[in-house]
Amino acid sequence: MAAAKIGAIQAKLQDESREFQKLEAEMAGVIEARQRLDAQQAENESVLKEFSTLKADNTIFKLVGPALVQQDPTEAKANVEKRLEYIKSEIKRVENQIKEHQEKANKKKDEREFQQLQGPSKAAA
Repeated sequence: MAAAKIGAIQAKLQDESREFQKLEAEMAGVIEARQRLDAQQAENESVLKEFSTLKADNTIFKLVGPALVQQDPTEAKANVEKRLEYIKSEIKRVENQIKEHQEKANKKKDEREFQQLQGPSKAAA
């Protein structure tokens, strides 16, 4: 009987361990997305800074597939500003995901520690 309880507890702990590992893997993916967004934000901010150094007679080109296409400076600047707004909103969304994943991971960790503190007799009940 005691062996069955111990086996059940071990199985439950293994399941929770797998869930925790899954959360950690998801968290790694979200953090990677956040890093990509940071890089995109820095790149677009750099482009926006370059727009401020342009003169009225400068020509702006946009890479479209394998070709460079001339673009209106006002339109180009507006596109970069819109892109930055989008990136910033995505960063907020990803930050919320990171926070949620951290809360879930902490909850799982706390539950596991609590069950381990209860010992085999109460955790199986």
